[in-house]
Amino acid sequence: MHKSSSFSTRIVSVVAGLMVLSVGALASDTRAAETVDGVTIYLGVVPAAVVRGHHPPDHPEAEMHGGVPDNGYHVMIALFDEKTGDRITDAEVEATVSGEGMAEARKDLDAMVIADAETYGNYFDLTGSGPYDIDLNIRMPDEDRKVRATLGWQRP
Repeated sequence: MHKSSSFSTRIVSVVAGLMVLSVGALASDTRAAETVDGVTIYLGVVPAAVVRGHHPPDHPEAEMHGGVPDNGYHVMIALFDEKTGDRITDAEVEATVSGEGMAEARKDLDAMVIADAETYGNYFDLTGSGPYDIDLNIRMPDEDRKVRATLGWQRP
C-alpha cells in the first residue's frame, strides 16, 4: 500500500484521534483486546459523526472506506504478534457484526496507514441496542494460516 507522505500525515492525525476517542467508548467492553492463535487484536469503535465532525467534506479522510456514512460506527482493529509485539501488516481482514436488534453485516476491513503502521477498519450501521459481536476472519500475510476471533462491544 503506497500513500503520499502528506496523505499519511493527515490520516495519522484523524485515526490517531479516533483511536484516542474510542478509549472512552471501549470502557464498557471487557474484551477490547483479545489474543487468539498468537495474534493480539485491539478493537476501537467510534461514531461516524465524530469522523464527520473532525473533517470538512473535501478532506481526504471524508472518502475513507467509500465515505463517511450519515449514521453508524467506524470499527477499527490493530493486529500484533503476541510474542514479538510487532504490528502485523498486509493481512486480509473480514468482519461480521451482529447484535440484538440488527441484521448481520459483513464487510472487509480496509487497511489504513497510521504513523507508517497498518490498522484495519470500515463503517457499520450498529442498529439495535447491542451488545454486538464482531467476528473477525483474518488471513495472515505470507501464510495460509487464518485466525478467527470474536470481540464484543457495547455502547457505553
